[in-house]
Amino acid sequence: VQLQASGGGLVQAGGSLTLSCVASGTIFSINAMGWYRQAPGKQRELVALSSERTNYADSVKGRFTCSRDNAKKTVYLQMNSLKPEDTAVYYCNLFGAPIAGGFLRNYWGQGTLVTVSS
Repeated sequence: VQLQASGGGLVQAGGSLTLSCVASGTIFSINAMGWYRQAPGKQRELVALSSERTNYADSVKGRFTCSRDNAKKTVYLQMNSLKPEDTAVYYCNLFGAPIAGGFLRNYWGQGTLVTVSS
């Protein structure tokens, strides 16, 4: 399974960006898809994760929306009212099983850089 993320870039504070991530390859089940981010000098943190419900980090609630298209094995992150502190590398995440009866595991995309200027 490979995850290909896109949509990052440079935006001014208050602006918007939409990230996309598509999964390719064979996977039996997808339990969750979502996004994490890692700012310089900081640990990777959860941004939004969509399973039966979607959970958001407190810092992005009301500004970011995570959605999935299961048929396309794609997850999106609509980011509005961006702030300089949202600057980070955003990583797509998929949690699922590669084959029937297989162990659940995490898959990661390569990351896409989001830079928010003040």
